[in-house]
Amino acid sequence: MSDITVRTLGAEEWEQYRSMRLTALRESPEAFVASHDEEEAEPEDFWRARMERSTRLLAERDGEPLGIASVGDVDEDRPDHAQLFGLFVTPEARGTGVAAALVRAASRVAAEDGRRQLLYWVGTDNGRAVAFASSFGFRPTESRRPMRVVSEDDGEEEVAMTLSLAGDRGGIPTAI
Repeated sequence: MSDITVRTLGAEEWEQYRSMRLTALRESPEAFVASHDEEEAEPEDFWRARMERSTRLLAERDGEPLGIASVGDVDEDRPDHAQLFGLFVTPEARGTGVAAALVRAASRVAAEDGRRQLLYWVGTDNGRAVAFASSFGFRPTESRRPMRVVSEDDGEEEVAMTLSLAGDRGGIPTAI
């Protein structure tokens, strides 16, 4: 089996991002705020604008798309923070290292952009997701928010987990 590669999609590759995003919404509707039908109906300019807002990462093996993730700003008050979101791996590729490759690539993108922290929101009751994030060095903070999407695996709130991209990774941040 060949290696998993992760690359940044350029703005002109909006159709490839759209295809994977729609696959994610179809395969795991409980994991996303938007619906497949809503986003499928969006015109080309919606997708082109979305490509400009955040960095879109595509994981592939032998040219076959396996997963996506996005890296974007947290808010204007925290220019040294980036956020990992929209992480999705196709069902047949789960458990093969695709999610790990996407998180590593997202961390590199954020660090290369001068960010010092990578933020990842995880359902407080989703033990698998918390363990996955923790395995990369993400640490829970005191920051919580109501779940925007409620699924069987998640509780009613999310916790912000952060990964230090510079310096000491051993400390546990208390807030974002």
